This record gives sequence, C-alpha cells and structure tokens, in this order.
Amino acid sequence: MRIAMGIVFSSLALLYAGQVASLVDFEWAQRHRLQEGPEHTDPLANRLELWTARWDTLWTWTLPAAGLLMLLDHSWWPYAAMIGGGTWVDTGGRELVKVLGLRDQAVRVGTTVEFRNMKVFYWTAIALGLLAIVAGLIEAT
Repeated sequence: MRIAMGIVFSSLALLYAGQVASLVDFEWAQRHRLQEGPEHTDPLANRLELWTARWDTLWTWTLPAAGLLMLLDHSWWPYAAMIGGGTWVDTGGRELVKVLGLRDQAVRVGTTVEFRNMKVFYWTAIALGLLAIVAGLIEAT
C-alpha cells in the first residue's frame, strides 16, 4: 500500500509543475488550460489565481516529496505525509470555499465545465491529503 500511495503522491509533482508554470507565465498557463481562460473569468478571479500560484509554489511540493520518501521507504515518510497531507487538505478546502464565495457574489470563475472540474479537483486534493495524514499517523504509531 505504501508503494501505491508513494506513486500517487509522487505523481502530484506534475500538478506542482503546473503551479510553477502559472507562476512563471500566467498567460501561457491560461493558453494551455492550466488556468481558467480570461474570456470566462473575472479579472479579480485571475489575479487571485496568480497570487494563489505564488503561495502554492511555496507549499504544495510537500506531498509529492512525501510520496518520494514513501517510495524510498525513508524513515521520515510518515511525518512528511502528515505535513504534506495537511497542506493539501488546507489548499483544497481554501480554494474550494474561495471559488464558491466568488460565485456566490456573481464573480465569473470560468465556464460551467471548468467550475465542475475545479470542484472535483479540490475535493480530490482534500481526499488525498486526508489519506496521507491517516497513512502517516498509522505508520508513526
């Protein structure tokens, strides 16, 4: 089970790379559908996403790093999984309520399909974060 989780969590490095791309060139990320397109998104939401990319680049590397430690069977992996999992639970929940709050105030946050995909992604991030926390807690005790 540790190996399977390690593979899944390590693969999240691809999502981290998307955040780095958004940070480096936000318009490029929009053109390549890593971010919501400007034609369906309020400028306020676009600015929030850019600032979010900055913050996420500082913290969302933690769960992919925990996955790598799992694959290496490093003794620190349970602690890294708890920290990384907490980061992803917070990130997913924060982003979910941000988008719901913006939509509640009639701020355009993307197309209907993009909004649905956002919700699925954020709930998945929360679930993966919780899985990492539980795995870390079980292994650490």
